[in-house]
Amino acid sequence: MQKKIKKPVSELIIQIVAIIVCGIAALLCLLPFLLVISGSLTDNDYILQYGYNILPGKFSLEAYQFIFEIPGPVLQAYGVTLLNTTVGTSIGLFIIAMTGYVLQRPDCKYRNRISFFIYFTTLFQGGLIAWYIMITRYYQLQDNRLVLILPLLMNPFLIILMKNFIKTSVPHDIIEAAIIDGANDFTIFTQIVLKLATPGLATIGLFLALAYWNDWFHSSLFISTPSKYSLQFFLYNTLNNTQAMRELSQTGASVSMEVPTESVRLAMAVICTGPIVLLYPFVQRYFVKGLTIGAVKG
Repeated sequence: MQKKIKKPVSELIIQIVAIIVCGIAALLCLLPFLLVISGSLTDNDYILQYGYNILPGKFSLEAYQFIFEIPGPVLQAYGVTLLNTTVGTSIGLFIIAMTGYVLQRPDCKYRNRISFFIYFTTLFQGGLIAWYIMITRYYQLQDNRLVLILPLLMNPFLIILMKNFIKTSVPHDIIEAAIIDGANDFTIFTQIVLKLATPGLATIGLFLALAYWNDWFHSSLFISTPSKYSLQFFLYNTLNNTQAMRELSQTGASVSMEVPTESVRLAMAVICTGPIVLLYPFVQRYFVKGLTIGAVKG
């Protein structure tokens, strides 16, 4: 019977201290989310009088009732953001993975030059004005739904990350063996590379999904039709309107309804972050592995 090797007391103490420190750090990270959720479920007047608490001091759904009083525009904005996130993440993931795979192939003749140009864009850019003119005048994407998808499809950092991940996780010998067996480049990419690069794909996919879900900037610049607003920009407009109504009521003007600005602000944060937070546990195990492998070896 094999005897268990006892750990030294000093090692046990270090493990206990590490668990306690990590637990405290996790609670500190969780505290802002608890305050936001609690604040969104608290009466607005209670917040103004007593501030925020971890548990709702006076429970109220007034903020959510205010936001969903007319559910049509909110659900429409949700649909726009879901569509952008799904389509943009799927296409962007495929393009970035294919670009990273090509750039790490030793037989790609101009891979170093192309990699330099991609890296160069992370250091120097044309600026906001030139980019705005290019989108509106030359691409004719003003008030077009494509302007919410196309600009985020490719990201230099994600391409470099994917290139390094494939380089370290997919042995070139496997690719050479597949070539000898008669597989073409597209078959190698879809049947071998994508299946071996699952952690990297999960990491890149999460980055892309977060970028699309949190995007409000492109709606603010290029979209003028309210039905095409993303969720973030729709809620941002709603928040500005509630703030304006509150300031108007403070000047003595007649306002037909009382606006719960503080609780509405927190309820919007819950509505915006809730769905994308639920996505993280499903890709967490791939996310850590993909990020560390792609970042360490360059």
